[in-house]
Amino acid sequence: MLEQIEGFETSTFSHDGLAHQVFKGGTGPCVIVIHEIPGLHPGVVDFARRVVARGHSVWMPSLFGTPMKPFSIASTVNTLARVCVSREFTQLALDGPGPVMGWLRALAADAHEQCGGPGVGAVGMCFTGGFALGMMVDERMLAPVLSQPSMPFPLGARRRRSPGVSAGDLDRIKERAARGACVMGLRFSRDSMVPTARFETLRRELGDAFIAVEIDSSRHNEWGIKPRAHSVLTLDLVDEPGHPTRDALERVLDFLDDRLDGR
Repeated sequence: MLEQIEGFETSTFSHDGLAHQVFKGGTGPCVIVIHEIPGLHPGVVDFARRVVARGHSVWMPSLFGTPMKPFSIASTVNTLARVCVSREFTQLALDGPGPVMGWLRALAADAHEQCGGPGVGAVGMCFTGGFALGMMVDERMLAPVLSQPSMPFPLGARRRRSPGVSAGDLDRIKERAARGACVMGLRFSRDSMVPTARFETLRRELGDAFIAVEIDSSRHNEWGIKPRAHSVLTLDLVDEPGHPTRDALERVLDFLDDRLDGR
């Protein structure tokens, strides 16, 4: 039985032996919103509604977890344990594309065909943060956003530096960046799951095509942001004008507008 989310239609998308539920809402060029661990929780849906309100279609795949189940530490731990041993995702820990990446690229192609516009956008979060970068090998991906990209897990210097895509995919992404494609990345400055070295790699490899939004979470920062803050667009968003997380949210929405319909 398919789950339901108010304001979104639900269907199942299948590709190369994989099938996942997808929630679709809005009109206009499409943005694929890829949820974080533990699943498609209400905070992710709230973000998606903001994207819809800006005049875009949103497609939200449910890759793991239970749609609309509230966030909790227990569900995060349980989901992470299952995902990390799933064949669909394990290759991502080694910078490989993994089966899920082919599925997401096919989903984006289908979204572009159905929704029109110059191309599509994608917002990945946490475990899926780097998925948006991997989707950029396709010319249709015009607005990739990496919100706190945590994969591969930063265990050792090499993985802290890794952008989370294969060398071949990175070459393709760099070629597109040289022709004007852009990538946006978001992180809190003290987030150990998204090390500074990862963003330094993206800056070095992509140059001005990488738009970094880094929010000060050092101790005693003026906004009282906790050093362990992680989820820029959802759980750690402070929806108040002038707050740096609200500013980051607006920059993401403006980026999607600009890249997808030239506003």
